[in-house]
Amino acid sequence: MRIAYTQDELIGITELAKAFGGFLDKIVDKSLEKIAIVRHNKPEAVIVPIAEFERMKEISELVEEMEIAVIISDRDPNGTKKGTFTLDEYRAKRARKDKKVV
Repeated sequence: MRIAYTQDELIGITELAKAFGGFLDKIVDKSLEKIAIVRHNKPEAVIVPIAEFERMKEISELVEEMEIAVIISDRDPNGTKKGTFTLDEYRAKRARKDKKVV
């Protein structure tokens, strides 16, 4: 999937380095949805607001969990084999693991 960028959203790396604070302000105050950092005439990275990044991360994790659930379901549709678990059980286990301090 290709993302479209407006001319205002394409920023050269040198220009970004010179005026980073101003571009960050545009992202924070939502006058720009995203900034594509261009190097050698090619977009290399994108800056988005933290809330948008967190939303994308949550969606990515949900998709991963759904893919795991499909794999589990395909292997044992009845959920009766030893070692299988429900999606809710997996989420609870993952939540406990994420709370561990290392």
